[in-house]
Amino acid sequence: MSNPPHVVALIVAAGSGSRAGGDRPKQFAPLAGRAMLLHAYDAFVRHPAIADVLVVVAEADRAHAVALLGEGATIVGGGATRRESVECGLAAVAATEATRILVHDAARPIIPSVVIDRVIAALTTHDGAVPVLPAADTMAHGDVLLGDIVPRVGIVRVQTPQGFRVDRLAAAHAAWPGTEEATDDAQMVRRLGGTVALVQGDAMLDKVTYPEDFAAAEARLPRETRMATGFDVHRLEAGEALWLGGVLIPHDKGLSGHSDADVALHALTDALLGTIAAGDIGTHFPPSDPQWKGADSARFLRHAAALIVDKGGRIDFVDLTIMCEAPKIGPHRAAMVARIADLLALSPDRVSVKATTTERLGFTGRGEGIATQAAATVSLPSRPR
Repeated sequence: MSNPPHVVALIVAAGSGSRAGGDRPKQFAPLAGRAMLLHAYDAFVRHPAIADVLVVVAEADRAHAVALLGEGATIVGGGATRRESVECGLAAVAATEATRILVHDAARPIIPSVVIDRVIAALTTHDGAVPVLPAADTMAHGDVLLGDIVPRVGIVRVQTPQGFRVDRLAAAHAAWPGTEEATDDAQMVRRLGGTVALVQGDAMLDKVTYPEDFAAAEARLPRETRMATGFDVHRLEAGEALWLGGVLIPHDKGLSGHSDADVALHALTDALLGTIAAGDIGTHFPPSDPQWKGADSARFLRHAAALIVDKGGRIDFVDLTIMCEAPKIGPHRAAMVARIADLLALSPDRVSVKATTTERLGFTGRGEGIATQAAATVSLPSRPR
């Protein structure tokens, strides 16, 4: 029985990405809280058929790539053009035992594993293989004015990763005239007489080229829903202001604590931190630190929300249950909903505030303190397990 082919992935990430805007090459720009390059890199690293992953970057970006991917990543300096960058990658691949290579553009961050499977399988009988999608839109010539329609029959959109037998791709690059640029590696192999199979592509592989493409790519990312809870208690004392749910409530007692002691916002902060496994409120704002004495708890809630956004997350719904005998929560519920919605940039129908008593049982029943239970639901980009 023959050994399976040794397959390497080569991610081309040496371009400037100027059309995407921003102050850095687009492959290093954040997509759902992570550099776009990292999404593609992880997809290949996780795939069981890929033995090695090489990343081609501009020399000026090498240190950035090492910091992003880790010291163990194989990083290759690129050339002035995409063709030259692939050649640099091929030179590095020559030192390995690779017999198959997948060449992928870093600007396509989402790579369905089934497409990798299709490309590798097609290399059993062909020199190369490329994923494609049919052209669904009307095709036409034109610049300022509309020209003739191009028949769509037989027209496809070519994507990456493109797969090749290593020797055939190396020969195609060696034979290619240095004065001419190629649209992609598949055309180079075809010109040398190689056969390139078409396999089913995927809309998830659409390229990120312009600033507006980032939002579309984020929307295509697989996501997971997480829910976490928070709980907090503070003592009621005379002479203290009563802040509850971000609202100052007239009462003969207020909550005692190192900050403004808003027990509702504290519980909600812990619930949000729990959805991203980021500890609790004391981890981020230690009560032993004097800078938080009397602090507005809205700062804590905003901080937790920002951490979720930084991970590409979205807060979907929050729920609070306030447990106390007094004051009555009903008259202030709408104000609390509005304040929390504002702090979390949510519509009010995504914020629930409820109240209950403990039938005069326990410390809340005796009017000694207020307790709050919170729950939060968020949506996050799926991560490798």
